[in-house]
Amino acid sequence: MLFEKVILKVFSKFESLRWAYQYRLYRQKYDLSKSFRFNGKEIILYGEGKIIIGDNTYIGSYSSIQSVEGCVVEIGSNCKISHYVKIYTKNYDSSKIILGDTEGGESLGNVKIGNNCWIGAGVFIKEGITIGNNCVIAANTVVYKDIPDGSVVSSSKLHTIKSSKLNYSETKRKANQSEE
Repeated sequence: MLFEKVILKVFSKFESLRWAYQYRLYRQKYDLSKSFRFNGKEIILYGEGKIIIGDNTYIGSYSSIQSVEGCVVEIGSNCKISHYVKIYTKNYDSSKIILGDTEGGESLGNVKIGNNCWIGAGVFIKEGITIGNNCVIAANTVVYKDIPDGSVVSSSKLHTIKSSKLNYSETKRKANQSEE
């Protein structure tokens, strides 16, 4: 039993080192703020496009960001991206594939996420999407259309729960006033 625990600990340490090295490579390849955090393991950034991530943003375990050549994924500052989130700049029209058109049907588009956003666990963000500032995207939502500033959205139908014109600094200022 002790031997198994030691082996497990050694493998766990090697796994941590492997991901630390991989994250260092991502920092060299993409434009990631120094204060950006990989908040977990097995986070994958890939593609020959650009990935730009702002200050004080983090992304959770098992999430992935794909940016194909000619496309950009831009994530603002102070964003919290939970676990199992998928962000893609390329997708396929499944109806064309079903009809046998394997050459066509690609859809490409940049993805932009504004500042001060919370992206819940399991969210899928399609190509060509813009999410405004100060937004909350609830867990397991498929984002297939643009989201305006100050929105809280949920479900695959993108039902807007609440929309507010407050900005982050104004909200913070009000919170600080109420504490005094």
